[in-house]
Amino acid sequence: MNKTISRKKVPLGQKIAFGLGMLANQMFPAILVIFMVVLVQDLGFPGWMWGLIFFAPRIFDAITDPIMGYISDNTKSKWGRRRQYVFIGGLIMGIAYIFMWQLYKENSLEYNFWYFFSWSLVFYLGLTIFSVPYVAMGYEMSDDFHERTNIMAVAQWIGQWAWVIAPWFWVIMYDPDWFPSAEVAARELAIWVAIPCALCAMVPAIFIKSESTLGKDYEPLNLSKIGNSLKKILTSFVEAFKIKEFRKLCIATFLIFNSFNTVAALTFFVIVFKLFNGDAGASGLWVSLFGCLGALGTTFIVIPTVTWMSKKIGKKNTFLVSQGISVIGYIMLWFLFVPGKPWMYILALPLFSFGIGSLFTIMMSMTADVIDIDELNSGLRREGIFGAIYWWMVKVGFAIAGGLSGVIIAIVGFNPELPTIDQQGAVDGLHAFFCFFPMAGTLVAMWVMKSYDVTEQRANEIRAKIESKKNFPNQEN
Repeated sequence: MNKTISRKKVPLGQKIAFGLGMLANQMFPAILVIFMVVLVQDLGFPGWMWGLIFFAPRIFDAITDPIMGYISDNTKSKWGRRRQYVFIGGLIMGIAYIFMWQLYKENSLEYNFWYFFSWSLVFYLGLTIFSVPYVAMGYEMSDDFHERTNIMAVAQWIGQWAWVIAPWFWVIMYDPDWFPSAEVAARELAIWVAIPCALCAMVPAIFIKSESTLGKDYEPLNLSKIGNSLKKILTSFVEAFKIKEFRKLCIATFLIFNSFNTVAALTFFVIVFKLFNGDAGASGLWVSLFGCLGALGTTFIVIPTVTWMSKKIGKKNTFLVSQGISVIGYIMLWFLFVPGKPWMYILALPLFSFGIGSLFTIMMSMTADVIDIDELNSGLRREGIFGAIYWWMVKVGFAIAGGLSGVIIAIVGFNPELPTIDQQGAVDGLHAFFCFFPMAGTLVAMWVMKSYDVTEQRANEIRAKIESKKNFPNQEN
């Protein structure tokens, strides 16, 4: 059995190193969502192409995640189980991101579609190689109930700056003083995004040390036993989902994160067409401010608040309160999108931000607690598999969310070429989906989590049993 080192307090420098990886992990998708507008608005991709580009690469990513989790958990190396993959994955992501945005309007629509589609598969392969072992790194940094929340809070605080920075790319891309067109902007800005993000992705690999695993008794990783390995991956997947607490975390995250992302891609269209009659130039800073102010609220209000709340009222209650606050925010957004008064939506952002802003700080900390339950049951530390499965749920849902964005555009009959006065019903339909679709997902997630029962007391009892089994391996649970 693999010995788990008991580490409670983690040095701030290690938390920051982990957090810089989170900045890359969030900056790439944050910028990607913004750049995707160029495909429709400037390169003429129809809704079905938009949906397919969102859907297929993420499904590919989700399929490879459990495989990468198994590989990471069973890697024998002098660098440990995770670091080399984090480094290589970050490098692949950076290179692929630059190439995937080298699109030219003069090329045919079909060529641009297949070019982007192919490079996006390479990008998502790099994301899998990076993100699965990276997330597992965070789960194994501490075995303390509250320190796990602190680690994730620091990481999410740093990662949130991606969402503060990213919205300003809308301003830069559509400002003729910066670039002649958004198409040109995407090609050039991709380079300036990819290089620093790739470097941040590599930081955890360089600065978060891990012990050699050359002498560990792990499952063999070789082509001759790939069939058996795939069977074990499936078995691990099934065993993880047998833990009801883990199922609840996955389902709740799936509902909240992916109902939010279904409509997040519509933010540009809702603000420009609901508030400014389809005139992107007239919208000025308001598209960027929506994401930027929401992220700032998460950074300076939500994350510190939920970290404090989790120590006072527990992780589950903090989750329920935070998501309840976000429901109020979604309702307010329905009433505060008023043409001619764009400033009004700012009033809803602090409440709206509690939903998605608190999600991963709490849920990733809870996942680390659930991994202890698996160790108690199986005697194995499988952070990679659990991280892969958790993010598999996120990514499959994200793929579905991307597809649904295109479906919503088609259902309401929205046409970005027409002003709002010529399609008022379609714009109102987009606005309704924008507010009420994620609210519905949040309410169902709250219902799922109401019976989650891993309290601090139970988590400490589980850790005590694990330590007891290590000291007295022949005793029963």
